[in-house]
Amino acid sequence: MNRTRSRTFTADQACAAAVEPARAAAEEIARPGEVGEHLGFQAEGERVVTHYFACLDRAYRGWRWAITVTRASRARNVTISETVLLPGAGALLPPAWVPWSERLLPGDLGVGDLLPTSDDDDRLAPGFTETDDDADRQMIFEYGLGRARVLSAIGRDRAVHRWHAGDSGPHTPLAHAAPAQCSTCGFYWPLAGALRLGFGVCANEYAPDDGKVVAADHGCGAHSEAAVIAPASVEQPMPILDDLGYDLMPEESVPAAGSVDDEGAEPLGHS
Repeated sequence: MNRTRSRTFTADQACAAAVEPARAAAEEIARPGEVGEHLGFQAEGERVVTHYFACLDRAYRGWRWAITVTRASRARNVTISETVLLPGAGALLPPAWVPWSERLLPGDLGVGDLLPTSDDDDRLAPGFTETDDDADRQMIFEYGLGRARVLSAIGRDRAVHRWHAGDSGPHTPLAHAAPAQCSTCGFYWPLAGALRLGFGVCANEYAPDDGKVVAADHGCGAHSEAAVIAPASVEQPMPILDDLGYDLMPEESVPAAGSVDDEGAEPLGHS
């Protein structure tokens, strides 16, 4: 096994001695009085050294100014390569960034929101891979084998009407704003038996109807094939005329029709 060795560089003397030029470069990008004492330097490469200065800004306690200087081969003058403010030991830092897919919690999805799923989502699988015999076992169970009584046609019709007209039916704001129906969603688990074509169970943990019976024509933004849609262009308002920037002048008087000018010209309106 090959081990990666970190190469160490010897600090260039001219670059290491360029403390004042580095301080001047830090003072150019900082506000007055925010560049503190010299905290040392570090060799970054051949003839490349970074000088560190304390940051006196109260909003950036624990941070430090990092000024990188360099020198060309056989050159005497040291030039400024980079100036930046970096966090040091004990610096106040923002929390680590977490992707939105990991910050999302069940119940966060609202009306009009879309929740796209990635192609490699382990909660979904191609439809042709479903080869179990749950449907056959459910059919035997629905016929009443092993149960004293089963749901009658009247009870089934009442349940269908109640579910279809409820919050998990197609007549809700959430369903109207959905990109597609539940029947085309990978998280839609159809019921077996007589209700298979009309209803199923939502199996998306981020959907508002997770674990509930939903109608096939219901929908929400957590559809498995939802895609991010670019926002529509905003219509620009009509420009507002500012009449305070100029003075209104009265219109010039126009001679009446049939009048004669001072030189005896023809009346206006006649050839």
